Amino acid sequence: MNNASLVFTPATQKAQAERGSAKAYAASLEEGFPDKVTPELASFIAEQDTAFLGTASAEGAPYIQHRGGPKGFIKVIDEHTLGFADYRGNRQYITLANLSENDRAYLFLLDPARKQRIKLWGRARVVENDPALIERLFDKGYKAKPERAILFTIGAWDVNCSAHIVSRFTEADIAGALDTVQKKIAELETENARPRALLAAQKPTA
Repeated sequence: MNNASLVFTPATQKAQAERGSAKAYAASLEEGFPDKVTPELASFIAEQDTAFLGTASAEGAPYIQHRGGPKGFIKVIDEHTLGFADYRGNRQYITLANLSENDRAYLFLLDPARKQRIKLWGRARVVENDPALIERLFDKGYKAKPERAILFTIGAWDVNCSAHIVSRFTEADIAGALDTVQKKIAELETENARPRALLAAQKPTA
């Protein structure tokens, strides 16, 4: 049995059949979805500085929490596992409590600058008191202090369409683009300096 039912549950398949989209996803149902970290997925993850982690309580009450850090804060542990350091927040501990009784989890990765998004289904667990793991996941120089680690085991992942993603850019993106423009302006000014000097020298004197 493949992992298609993790993404397309029986209720989802029924909804697709009733609304005429079942044929479009027939191949995915038959073949399943990727469950390993490919070079393309690893490259995408390495560029992300924000993510949304979905969990649920034992009774099924849903919760989504923002997770963020330096670009690439989510690390690839192995071909099936992702991990990131967990920093001190508002100390509500809803995610931690949910994972203590229900390890099913979901990661939503959105890159507005490149208009891309990836969805990952899996299971997550909280790792306490493991300095070596935290050392591996912590980005040196980051202002926050890591308190624990969260490991996410991938069950399936899929690339979502880019429709309706509004392009947004970080300060670093804008600074990089501006630096490129400023360098180009400096090059053009240097190129134009000599012709301007020659023209100035050719002007007749009174």
